[in-house]
Amino acid sequence: MKINLQAKNMELTPAIRDYVEKRVTDLGKFLTRIEEKGGEVVANFEVSKTTHHHKSGDVFRAECSIDIDGKNFFAGLDKESLYEAIDDVKESLYHEISRSKEKRQNLIRRGARSVKKMLKGLSARNPFTSKYDK
Repeated sequence: MKINLQAKNMELTPAIRDYVEKRVTDLGKFLTRIEEKGGEVVANFEVSKTTHHHKSGDVFRAECSIDIDGKNFFAGLDKESLYEAIDDVKESLYHEISRSKEKRQNLIRRGARSVKKMLKGLSARNPFTSKYDK
């Protein structure tokens, strides 16, 4: 997994760098099978301070874009604390990636059920053309 880290309107300290890398590698553990199959995972993470003059409110912004074999997943949030923003972005990406994975698996299962019904003779629908044979 390749991680590109960038900071805007603030200094990127080693503590922030370590925290971001730790959170993104937690996502990387979720994506290890893709890398084992030869896929490429690239994470672009950006932390920034939205304003220079505000002292309270949503001051910090964290954005992350992950490219997984051509699919792009993105999350960005504003929070009062930089670390909260980083954690929430990680959770948001985790849910988005797992939802995509579940959709793909459900599509495969639905197709398999349809083929099984056709082979058993319970359905006249052809799963390959989505038309009913008479």
